Amino acid sequence: MENHPVREALLELLRERAELTSTDAARELGGNTGLYSFHLRKLAEQGLVEDVPGTTGRARPWRLATGPKPSPELGELNRRLEDESYQRWRDNRAQAPAEWRDDEAFSEVVYLTPEEMAAMGDAIRSVITLFRHRETQPAARPSDAAPVAVVARLFPMLDLD
Repeated sequence: MENHPVREALLELLRERAELTSTDAARELGGNTGLYSFHLRKLAEQGLVEDVPGTTGRARPWRLATGPKPSPELGELNRRLEDESYQRWRDNRAQAPAEWRDDEAFSEVVYLTPEEMAAMGDAIRSVITLFRHRETQPAARPSDAAPVAVVARLFPMLDLD
């Protein structure tokens, strides 16, 4: 099951080091601290990360959770966080630079076989793969690049009547 790209990158960084602040994440991954702070808090709500005990002050270090792992399916969490992130962007897009105020949202209903649906998913993933290295290789990013959520959902529209 695939995670949201920002959360996936944060969890990967936390697997590599004992603790991480949103400032550390911004330095490592690019982007702004607010983005990473938001996603670290959401990961904490689901029990995946936790505050480092005994730390105080503005710099809030996080670590992978040491307690019981969450029982809810991460896929559902990812969908909710994607929806929340999208709504947050919509609510605040007027403050974004002009070139970042539009989105590329689209929706289509197409008739596919299960095999064709799987092939379409593979094709979408292969396009995403062309850019995935930029998460961990900031030098590969164009100077005007910013984190962009890519959300694709392929599911059968079942007629249950």
